[in-house]
Amino acid sequence: MLYRYVGKPMFFRMDPERAHHLVLDGMATVAKVPGSLALLRGMYGVKEEAMLATDLFGLHFHSPIGLAAGLDKNATSVEALSSVGFGFIEVGTVTPVGQSGNEKPRMFRLPEDEALINRMGFNNDGADMLSTRLKRLHNYAVPVFVNIGKNKVTPNEQANEDYLTCIRTLYDVANLFVVNISSPNTPNLRNLQHGDELRSLLEAVVREMDTQNKASGNNKAVLVKIAPDVTDEELAHMTDTIVTSGVNGIIATNTTLSRMGTTHANRLETGGLSGKPLTERSTEVIRQVYRLTEGKLPIIGSGGVFTAKDAYAHICAGASLVEIYTSFIYRGPEITRELAQGIKQLLEQDGYKHISEAVGRDHK
Repeated sequence: MLYRYVGKPMFFRMDPERAHHLVLDGMATVAKVPGSLALLRGMYGVKEEAMLATDLFGLHFHSPIGLAAGLDKNATSVEALSSVGFGFIEVGTVTPVGQSGNEKPRMFRLPEDEALINRMGFNNDGADMLSTRLKRLHNYAVPVFVNIGKNKVTPNEQANEDYLTCIRTLYDVANLFVVNISSPNTPNLRNLQHGDELRSLLEAVVREMDTQNKASGNNKAVLVKIAPDVTDEELAHMTDTIVTSGVNGIIATNTTLSRMGTTHANRLETGGLSGKPLTERSTEVIRQVYRLTEGKLPIIGSGGVFTAKDAYAHICAGASLVEIYTSFIYRGPEITRELAQGIKQLLEQDGYKHISEAVGRDHK
């Protein structure tokens, strides 16, 4: 309640990107104060419930609600964010070399639509800096996913090496990798989702992960994050290539270029849209991917989750875990507990004893 009635009105009077960095910097500072993380856990933490706890990708998730990539690109606030109820945190997108991203302004709110548009362009400090930062962290107990991409100046013909460089640089500090080929804000990046380019990239990524896993004795997973802006035929081909490659799972979906369902004037801004207008489409993509893979490839749902019913729809469509981003901006840290408690209630209403029983229910 504190965020919605005090924090949000103040932040929403600021430029969105300035507010974004102010919050992250504030959380990073708070994490350094003795006792602050325990206080955050007391205020916003989500206690582990046997009904909601999940083991997947060789990792343990005390809650099915995670933070999507894009909020904490440079892992500056992982300790604080891991204390406000998230079951996992996805940092990045990170590229081999740090880059400034696209020109400002590049982030826009659509308050009436409960949506955001961004055209950030993979602004980040680079893989070496992210590695250094994650090695320094100690006070977090949730899995950290690292979302990796290519530098803007790297042509698609050489994109494979950018992804492999990120894996080599960050392997020791990542619990899991996410291959981002679906952001609409890096020129030609989405071309990597299709045909021979996708096959070549994923084969190279899987080979590198196998090499790193064998050398370390670990068994870390790699996922692919896909776009919602594909036809049914394109999605079928893409999913087949992903399954054949040996990748461990899919995140569905990234932001959309569609403006369907939006009314705010900022809908005319270019970039990827996230938030409530994406809810139905992301759920439908999850449903299709689950059907195409016959439920054999784990899915993380991402896109438009604002309520427990939204999250539950993702789960019933086929998602084992769910990510949020825009709703965290609009609703604040209270949302992680609200979603977890709401999902538990919905599971109980439907007679389920564990969340895994509801995964893919729409197909049963």
